[in-house]
Amino acid sequence: MQIKDIMVQPHTIDKSDTISHALDIMDKKSTRRLLVKHDGNFMGILTMRNLTKELGTRKKGAKPASSLHVATAVSDNYVKVLPDTKVNDAITIMKKNNGVVLVSENNDIVGWVTPNELMKSNHFGGYAAEIMQKDPITASPGDRVSHIRHLILDNDIGRLPVIENGKLVGIITEKDVAKAMRAFRDVVSGNQQDSRIKNLIVEDIMTRGVKTTYTNTPVTDVVRMMIENNIAGVPVLNLEDDMVGFITRRCVVNAMVE
Repeated sequence: MQIKDIMVQPHTIDKSDTISHALDIMDKKSTRRLLVKHDGNFMGILTMRNLTKELGTRKKGAKPASSLHVATAVSDNYVKVLPDTKVNDAITIMKKNNGVVLVSENNDIVGWVTPNELMKSNHFGGYAAEIMQKDPITASPGDRVSHIRHLILDNDIGRLPVIENGKLVGIITEKDVAKAMRAFRDVVSGNQQDSRIKNLIVEDIMTRGVKTTYTNTPVTDVVRMMIENNIAGVPVLNLEDDMVGFITRRCVVNAMVE
Protein backbone atom coordinates (compact mmCIF):
# COMPACT_ATOMS: atom_id res chain seq x y z
CA MET A 1 0.00 0.00 0.00
CA GLN A 2 1.23 3.48 -0.88
CA ILE A 3 0.89 6.72 1.04
CA LYS A 4 -1.44 8.19 -1.60
CA ASP A 5 -3.94 5.43 -0.77
CA ILE A 6 -4.47 6.65 2.80
CA MET A 7 -3.63 10.39 2.71
CA VAL A 8 -6.31 12.99 3.45
CA GLN A 9 -6.69 16.66 2.60
CA PRO A 10 -5.47 18.87 5.45
CA HIS A 11 -7.47 21.76 6.83
CA THR A 12 -5.63 25.00 6.09
CA ILE A 13 -5.15 28.45 7.57
CA ASP A 14 -3.31 31.57 6.41
CA LYS A 15 -0.27 32.69 8.36
CA SER A 16 -1.86 36.14 8.76
CA ASP A 17 -4.92 34.71 10.52
CA THR A 18 -5.15 34.97 14.28
CA ILE A 19 -4.36 32.27 16.80
CA SER A 20 -7.89 32.66 18.13
CA HIS A 21 -9.30 31.85 14.68
CA ALA A 22 -6.97 28.85 14.41
CA LEU A 23 -8.29 27.47 17.69
CA ASP A 24 -11.86 27.89 16.46
CA ILE A 25 -11.08 25.98 13.26
CA MET A 26 -9.37 23.17 15.17
CA ASP A 27 -12.36 22.94 17.48
CA LYS A 28 -14.87 22.93 14.63
CA LYS A 29 -12.94 20.42 12.51
CA SER A 30 -11.89 18.22 15.48
CA THR A 31 -8.24 18.39 14.49
CA ARG A 32 -5.00 19.10 16.36
CA ARG A 33 -3.08 20.55 13.41
CA LEU A 34 -3.53 22.83 10.42
CA LEU A 35 -1.57 23.37 7.21
CA VAL A 36 -0.32 26.97 7.06
CA LYS A 37 -0.29 28.80 3.73
CA HIS A 38 0.19 32.33 2.48
CA ASP A 39 -0.62 33.56 -1.02
CA GLY A 40 -1.14 29.94 -1.97
CA ASN A 41 2.33 28.89 -0.82
CA PHE A 42 3.04 26.31 1.88
CA MET A 43 4.53 27.85 5.03
CA GLY A 44 4.52 25.07 7.63
CA ILE A 45 2.35 23.32 10.22
CA LEU A 46 0.37 24.75 13.11
CA THR A 47 -0.25 22.32 15.97
CA MET A 48 -2.17 22.46 19.22
CA ARG A 49 1.22 22.17 20.94
CA ASN A 50 2.37 25.36 19.22
CA LEU A 51 -0.75 27.18 20.40
CA THR A 52 -0.33 25.92 23.96
CA LYS A 53 3.20 27.32 23.92
CA GLU A 54 2.38 30.68 22.35
CA LEU A 55 -0.71 31.45 24.40
CA GLY A 56 1.07 30.85 27.68
CA THR A 57 4.35 32.65 27.02
CA ARG A 58 4.96 35.94 28.78
CA LYS A 59 6.99 37.40 25.94
CA LYS A 60 3.73 37.95 24.08
CA GLY A 61 2.68 40.33 26.83
CA ALA A 62 -0.99 40.61 27.64
CA LYS A 63 -2.30 40.61 24.09
CA PRO A 64 -5.57 38.74 23.48
CA ALA A 65 -5.44 35.70 21.21
CA SER A 66 -7.30 37.72 18.59
CA SER A 67 -4.19 39.94 18.31
CA LEU A 68 -1.66 37.11 17.98
CA HIS A 69 -1.00 35.74 14.52
CA VAL A 70 -0.46 32.22 13.22
CA ALA A 71 2.90 33.22 11.75
CA THR A 72 4.39 33.38 15.26
CA ALA A 73 3.57 29.73 15.98
CA VAL A 74 4.37 27.91 12.72
CA SER A 75 6.30 24.65 13.10
CA ASP A 76 8.61 22.78 10.74
CA ASN A 77 7.95 19.45 12.43
CA TYR A 78 7.03 17.54 9.29
CA VAL A 79 8.59 15.35 6.62
CA LYS A 80 7.74 15.49 2.93
CA VAL A 81 7.33 12.27 0.96
CA LEU A 82 6.21 11.33 -2.54
CA PRO A 83 2.74 9.86 -3.20
CA ASP A 84 4.19 6.43 -4.06
CA THR A 85 6.03 6.11 -0.73
CA LYS A 86 5.22 2.82 0.98
CA VAL A 87 2.97 3.10 4.03
CA ASN A 88 5.43 1.02 6.04
CA ASP A 89 8.15 3.58 5.30
CA ALA A 90 5.83 6.39 6.38
CA ILE A 91 5.23 4.63 9.70
CA THR A 92 8.98 4.48 10.34
CA ILE A 93 9.36 8.14 9.39
CA MET A 94 6.56 9.19 11.73
CA LYS A 95 8.01 7.25 14.65
CA LYS A 96 11.42 8.85 14.11
CA ASN A 97 10.20 12.44 13.72
CA ASN A 98 6.98 12.55 15.77
CA GLY A 99 5.51 14.87 13.16
CA VAL A 100 3.03 14.84 10.34
CA VAL A 101 3.94 13.29 6.97
CA LEU A 102 3.23 15.66 4.06
CA VAL A 103 2.62 14.22 0.62
CA SER A 104 4.27 16.40 -2.01
CA GLU A 105 4.10 16.21 -5.79
CA ASN A 106 5.72 18.75 -8.12
CA ASN A 107 6.41 20.95 -5.08
CA ASP A 108 2.70 21.05 -4.21
CA ILE A 109 1.21 19.58 -1.02
CA VAL A 110 -1.42 17.11 -2.21
CA GLY A 111 -2.29 15.58 1.15
CA TRP A 112 -0.96 14.51 4.51
CA VAL A 113 -0.92 11.52 6.81
CA THR A 114 -1.35 11.73 10.58
CA PRO A 115 -1.32 8.89 13.13
CA ASN A 116 -5.08 8.60 12.63
CA GLU A 117 -4.73 7.57 8.99
CA LEU A 118 -2.06 5.02 9.86
CA MET A 119 -4.26 3.57 12.61
CA LYS A 120 -7.19 3.24 10.21
CA SER A 121 -5.10 1.44 7.60
CA ASN A 122 -3.46 -1.18 9.82
CA HIS A 123 -4.48 -4.36 11.62
CA PHE A 124 -3.28 -5.05 15.14
CA GLY A 125 -2.60 -8.05 17.30
CA GLY A 126 -1.82 -8.28 20.98
CA TYR A 127 -3.31 -6.62 24.04
CA ALA A 128 -3.34 -3.17 25.58
CA ALA A 129 -0.78 -4.10 28.26
CA GLU A 130 1.77 -4.88 25.54
CA ILE A 131 1.83 -1.42 23.96
CA MET A 132 0.82 0.91 26.81
CA GLN A 133 3.11 3.43 28.43
CA LYS A 134 3.58 1.99 31.91
CA ASP A 135 4.59 5.07 33.87
CA PRO A 136 2.76 8.01 32.31
CA ILE A 137 3.13 11.50 33.70
CA THR A 138 -0.04 12.33 35.64
CA ALA A 139 -1.73 15.38 37.10
CA SER A 140 -3.69 16.01 40.28
CA PRO A 141 -6.96 17.99 40.39
CA GLY A 142 -5.27 20.69 42.47
CA ASP A 143 -2.26 21.20 40.17
CA ARG A 144 -1.94 24.62 38.60
CA VAL A 145 -2.75 24.72 34.90
CA SER A 146 0.42 26.76 34.33
CA HIS A 147 2.41 23.82 35.76
CA ILE A 148 0.63 21.34 33.47
CA ARG A 149 1.44 23.54 30.49
CA HIS A 150 5.14 23.25 31.34
CA LEU A 151 4.85 19.47 31.70
CA ILE A 152 3.20 19.24 28.27
CA LEU A 153 5.88 21.35 26.58
CA ASP A 154 8.89 19.95 28.43
CA ASN A 155 7.89 16.31 27.88
CA ASP A 156 6.35 16.67 24.41
CA ILE A 157 3.04 15.10 25.44
CA GLY A 158 -0.51 16.06 24.58
CA ARG A 159 -2.51 14.92 27.60
CA LEU A 160 -2.20 13.77 31.19
CA PRO A 161 -4.47 11.46 33.20
CA VAL A 162 -5.71 13.13 36.38
CA ILE A 163 -5.33 11.01 39.52
CA GLU A 164 -6.88 11.66 42.94
CA ASN A 165 -6.38 9.32 45.90
CA GLY A 166 -4.94 6.73 43.56
CA LYS A 167 -7.96 6.71 41.23
CA LEU A 168 -8.47 8.11 37.75
CA VAL A 169 -10.85 11.10 37.90
CA GLY A 170 -10.29 12.81 34.57
CA ILE A 171 -7.91 13.86 31.84
CA ILE A 172 -6.40 17.21 30.86
CA THR A 173 -5.20 17.89 27.32
CA GLU A 174 -3.15 20.52 25.56
CA LYS A 175 -6.40 21.68 23.96
CA ASP A 176 -7.90 22.29 27.40
CA VAL A 177 -4.82 24.32 28.36
CA ALA A 178 -4.74 26.32 25.12
CA LYS A 179 -8.44 27.23 25.41
CA ALA A 180 -7.97 28.23 29.04
CA MET A 181 -4.99 30.42 28.16
CA ARG A 182 -6.97 32.07 25.37
CA ALA A 183 -9.84 32.80 27.75
CA PHE A 184 -7.44 34.42 30.21
CA ARG A 185 -5.92 36.63 27.54
CA ASP A 186 -9.36 37.65 26.31
CA VAL A 187 -11.08 38.45 29.61
CA VAL A 188 -8.37 39.24 32.18
CA SER A 189 -6.50 42.53 31.97
CA GLY A 190 -2.77 42.29 31.43
CA ASN A 191 -1.63 43.48 34.83
CA GLN A 192 -3.75 40.80 36.52
CA GLN A 193 -2.95 37.81 34.30
CA ASP A 194 0.09 36.55 36.22
CA SER A 195 -1.67 36.54 39.57
CA ARG A 196 -4.99 35.21 38.26
CA ILE A 197 -3.51 32.37 36.22
CA LYS A 198 -2.01 30.93 39.41
CA ASN A 199 -5.55 30.36 40.70
CA LEU A 200 -6.56 28.25 37.70
CA ILE A 201 -6.23 24.57 38.58
CA VAL A 202 -6.67 21.30 36.72
CA GLU A 203 -10.11 20.43 38.06
CA ASP A 204 -11.42 23.71 36.60
CA ILE A 205 -10.80 22.61 33.02
CA MET A 206 -10.24 18.82 32.97
CA THR A 207 -12.60 16.36 31.29
CA ARG A 208 -14.41 13.90 33.55
CA GLY A 209 -16.05 10.63 32.54
CA VAL A 210 -12.98 9.51 30.62
CA LYS A 211 -13.15 6.52 28.30
CA THR A 212 -10.83 3.77 29.50
CA THR A 213 -9.68 0.32 28.53
CA TYR A 214 -8.23 -2.71 30.34
CA THR A 215 -4.88 -4.44 30.17
CA ASN A 216 -6.46 -7.50 28.53
CA THR A 217 -8.36 -5.54 25.88
CA PRO A 218 -7.20 -6.41 22.33
CA VAL A 219 -5.23 -3.58 20.73
CA THR A 220 -7.56 -3.64 17.73
CA ASP A 221 -10.48 -2.76 20.04
CA VAL A 222 -8.52 0.06 21.67
CA VAL A 223 -7.62 1.53 18.29
CA ARG A 224 -11.22 1.28 17.11
CA MET A 225 -12.41 3.16 20.17
CA MET A 226 -9.80 5.88 19.66
CA ILE A 227 -10.80 6.35 16.03
CA GLU A 228 -14.56 6.26 16.58
CA ASN A 229 -14.41 8.73 19.46
CA ASN A 230 -11.58 10.87 18.04
CA ILE A 231 -9.55 10.57 21.23
CA ALA A 232 -5.77 10.55 21.32
CA GLY A 233 -5.15 8.98 24.71
CA VAL A 234 -6.76 6.14 26.67
CA PRO A 235 -5.98 5.26 30.32
CA VAL A 236 -5.44 1.54 30.87
CA LEU A 237 -6.90 -0.07 34.01
CA ASN A 238 -6.28 -3.37 35.72
CA LEU A 239 -9.06 -5.62 37.03
CA GLU A 240 -9.18 -3.58 40.26
CA ASP A 241 -9.87 -0.44 38.19
CA ASP A 242 -6.50 1.09 39.07
CA MET A 243 -4.77 2.96 36.26
CA VAL A 244 -1.62 1.06 35.30
CA GLY A 245 -0.81 2.61 31.93
CA PHE A 246 -1.74 4.96 29.12
CA ILE A 247 -2.11 4.39 25.38
CA THR A 248 -1.61 7.28 22.98
CA ARG A 249 -1.55 7.44 19.21
CA ARG A 250 2.22 7.56 19.51
CA CYS A 251 2.15 4.22 21.37
CA VAL A 252 0.15 2.75 18.50
CA VAL A 253 2.55 4.08 15.85
CA ASN A 254 5.49 2.66 17.81
CA ALA A 255 3.72 -0.71 17.93
CA MET A 256 3.30 -0.62 14.14
CA VAL A 257 7.05 -0.23 13.68
CA GLU A 258 7.84 -3.07 16.06
